[in-house]
Amino acid sequence: RDFCLSRGLGDVYKRQPFFRIKIKHKMDPTSQPIANQQASQITLRSTPCDPDNEQDINSFSLLQRALLFAELSMIAYLAPDQTKKAAKRLGFTETTFYNNDGSQAYSFANEHDIVIAFRGTEPNEWNDIKADMDATKALAETVGHVHRGFKKEVDDLWPQLEEMLVSHKQNLVKNLWFTGHSLGGAMASICAGRCLLAHIDTRPEEVHTFGSPRVGTKRYINHAKVDYYRWVNNNDIVTRTPPVWLGYRHAGKEMYLDAHGKLKELNAVQRKADLWKGFVLGLKNKEVDHFSDHLIDRYVDYIYREAEKVEVCLLYTSDAA
Repeated sequence: RDFCLSRGLGDVYKRQPFFRIKIKHKMDPTSQPIANQQASQITLRSTPCDPDNEQDINSFSLLQRALLFAELSMIAYLAPDQTKKAAKRLGFTETTFYNNDGSQAYSFANEHDIVIAFRGTEPNEWNDIKADMDATKALAETVGHVHRGFKKEVDDLWPQLEEMLVSHKQNLVKNLWFTGHSLGGAMASICAGRCLLAHIDTRPEEVHTFGSPRVGTKRYINHAKVDYYRWVNNNDIVTRTPPVWLGYRHAGKEMYLDAHGKLKELNAVQRKADLWKGFVLGLKNKEVDHFSDHLIDRYVDYIYREAEKVEVCLLYTSDAA
C-alpha cells in the first residue's frame, strides 16, 4: 500500500520544511559518474542539520532521515575534499576520511550527531559489483557467520573508528548513525552491530542501507538488534546476493521501492508482478533494470519523491482540518 495513506511508519509524519527544488524525474544517461563530479555539481535536497536551532537528525521524520543518509552515502563516492564541501552544506562541520587497504568510510559530525557512512562499490562501474558476490563465510565475533569479504572490510577500519568514538568524550554523548550504499551498506550493518556489542559506551540510533547485499546467516542477524531500515529499489541485483540457498539472510525492516519508485508493502504475488514490470520498463528505456536500479542516484531521487509526497499529504490534511 502507499505509505502516504498509511500510518505504518510512525514518525514519518513529523514535519520539517525541506523541499527547495524540483526533482528530476528522468535520469540523465550522459551524466558522469558521481566519483568524477565536484561538490558544486551535486544536488542536495535534505534538510541541513542545524544544532543551534535544535534541528538535529532525531528531529527529522523517517523519510527525511532516509533522504539525508542516502545523500551522505552518495557524496561518500566523491573525492575527500569534495565530500567535505558537500557535507558542510548538509550541516556537518567535521568530516573525517578513513582509508585502510581500500576499505573506506567517512564520519560526518556536528554538535549533536555523528554519521558513519561507508563507501561502497563504484556506481556505474558494474565490474566492481562482482566483489559483492563473493559468498565465502567467516565466523562472526558473536554467533553465526558473516560474509568474509564484508567482515574484512570492517576489520580494516574498525580500529580507526573505535579510536574516533572513544578518544573524545563528547563523541560518546552524540547520536550515532550508520549508513552506506551497496558494499558500504553491508559494512554499515556489520559495524553497527559490532559497535552495539563492543565495550564502547554508545548505542547506534539507526542504520539505513541502500542496495545492500545479504551479510550473514540467520543466527548472526538475529543476535545484534539495531533499528535497521534496509532500502531496496525494485530489481536491484546486489540485494539478491549472496543467495539464500547458501544460508545468507537479510536483516532489518525492508523499505521496498516499486517499479515506479514508490514506497510500497507488497505480498509475494504482487512483488513478483512488480519485479517483472520493472524489468519491462527497463527494456523500454534501454536499460538493464537489475543494474540501473542499484544506482545510488535512483535511491536518492525516489526517496526524495516519497518524502515530498508525504509533505503534500500533511499539508492537505492540515488545510482540511
